[in-house]
Amino acid sequence: MLDLLAKQAKDSEPGFILKYVRWAIILHSDKGFLGIQELGDCGNTKNRGLEFIKCPDLSQSELVSGSEAKSHFLVETAAIIVLLGVSDTKEGIKFKSKHEYFLGTLEKAGEAFPELATVAEYLADEEILNRIRTSMLENNVKPNDKVTFQLDEKFLVEEEFWHDWWRHFRRSLSADNKKQKPENAMVCFISGERVKPATTHSKIKGLSGVGGLGSGDVLVGFDKAAFRSYGLSQSANAAMSEEAMSAYRAGLNRLIEKNSTNLAGAKVVHWYKKHVEKKEDPLEWWAEPPEIEEQIALHKAKEILESIKVGERPDLGSNEYYALTLSGAGGRVMVRDWMTGPFEELVKNINQWFDDLEIISLSSGVSVKPPSAEHVITCLLPPRKPKQKYEDWIKPIGSERVALLQAAIKGTPFPYSILPRLVLENRSFILTGEMEKLLDNKERANKGLMYSIMYARMALMKAYHIRKYRKRGDDDMAKLLTVGLNEAFPAPAYQCGRLMAVLAELQRAALGDVGAGIVQRYYAAVSTTPALVLGRLTRTSQHHLNKLEPKLAWWYEQKICGIWNQLNETLPRTLNMEEQSLFAMGYYQQLANMRTKKTNVVNKEKNND
Repeated sequence: MLDLLAKQAKDSEPGFILKYVRWAIILHSDKGFLGIQELGDCGNTKNRGLEFIKCPDLSQSELVSGSEAKSHFLVETAAIIVLLGVSDTKEGIKFKSKHEYFLGTLEKAGEAFPELATVAEYLADEEILNRIRTSMLENNVKPNDKVTFQLDEKFLVEEEFWHDWWRHFRRSLSADNKKQKPENAMVCFISGERVKPATTHSKIKGLSGVGGLGSGDVLVGFDKAAFRSYGLSQSANAAMSEEAMSAYRAGLNRLIEKNSTNLAGAKVVHWYKKHVEKKEDPLEWWAEPPEIEEQIALHKAKEILESIKVGERPDLGSNEYYALTLSGAGGRVMVRDWMTGPFEELVKNINQWFDDLEIISLSSGVSVKPPSAEHVITCLLPPRKPKQKYEDWIKPIGSERVALLQAAIKGTPFPYSILPRLVLENRSFILTGEMEKLLDNKERANKGLMYSIMYARMALMKAYHIRKYRKRGDDDMAKLLTVGLNEAFPAPAYQCGRLMAVLAELQRAALGDVGAGIVQRYYAAVSTTPALVLGRLTRTSQHHLNKLEPKLAWWYEQKICGIWNQLNETLPRTLNMEEQSLFAMGYYQQLANMRTKKTNVVNKEKNND
């Protein structure tokens, strides 16, 4: 894995790193300070700035070594470069020390390069420093924003003249600059060569939203004796040269920045052995199916798979995918999952994912928009409480998150552990009247969200059983569990759910809105012990039939009789968790069938002469 990450950053080098810089101090050799310029996506509040590929960088261990406060070179925060927002507090004194170090480094470099001497001279001028700070305040520059310099219309950080000087400067920071003796060298985990191992490893950025620290997290680190072995200290326990360490760090940072998706408290990073265009990347569709023309996009996925099979795309057919699931904890990078395999297999599995999760809309009669991966996972949870932290909300489903990710990418069955969550949350959704409100089209601020959660739960229940049947080799049963209602589906639990839906709609047709109807009163009991309740509810339904117009009453009676025939006049005494989920599916699909606006059979019977 580390070797693959290192290959993503072949141009990496210790002491250099990619950085985003939002602001530039504009200087002229003769005219002095000219102003402040925003870089990148100007005006966007989330603007990260302009990407600079090779910025000077000190590792955390280099920054904290010795008694002197240190800073980076050429690119730093506004607080350090010009003391923006810095006061005379204890923290402020620390920033002033870093500012002096930054200025001193520039002056040292200026001894070799006139351009850097010019910048150092301007920064040492208190009047110019005040003008820069004033201009920054006018442009709403924040103390933590990254800043660099543009001198005579050139970004100094993009120039190469200072690179060798910087390499020498970094070596001078080491307390021991002697060549490592061959007998003390170790075999590098990545290259396999005998090297001097890096004492500590630089931090991985970009995991602050999934449990990581804003300052970064360590992927390889042995800071406690319990983590070490064979008398080795620190990162010698996983020996890597500084070059190899720098490469895997740069590769992972780049992937997190460019090719990652936040997923229920984790970050999924993916890449390919050979380059894949974004429009042909199945993991892009999987994470967030396109909102516009999504069916066209998913059809495109099937076309790609077919083109690979017939040999039209050998470039994709010989490709491989890599997927890494990460989060942060206690300053460490936690590798939650690692998957790799043929690209063709990935496309096939992603296509299967969408096919298995396809579910009918409750009202339109067509398939709903495919759910995003985030919705598929978080639909297992109860609604998020007001002021509840996101990381606390999703914490209970860490294992399910990994299992569902594997189901999507590797095509594995869905874990049984999702069923109790789905069944209980769906039951609560029905018993609290939330589903009834959606059926009645009552105005709700989060109506769209509630629909998407309900659809995701139904889709997951359906997909669970389809993959269970396939695993058993029963493809015929898998095909019978269709996108919409299948009146001939042989599972008694499914037919019980259908019967419950018909009886509920019959009551609504006869009595209108009666508040807590048979659904709120009996759904929980019927879905677990149908034999105790459904017979009595069927007998009671005769009173409701008598209140309807003859043709409509006849239609409902035929529906009820048809379901009883499917049950062979015998109701199951109890339903286990898998059967309860089939009950929920039968209930939902029968409701969708009867409530579809364009194909509502009930309305047809009402208007039939």
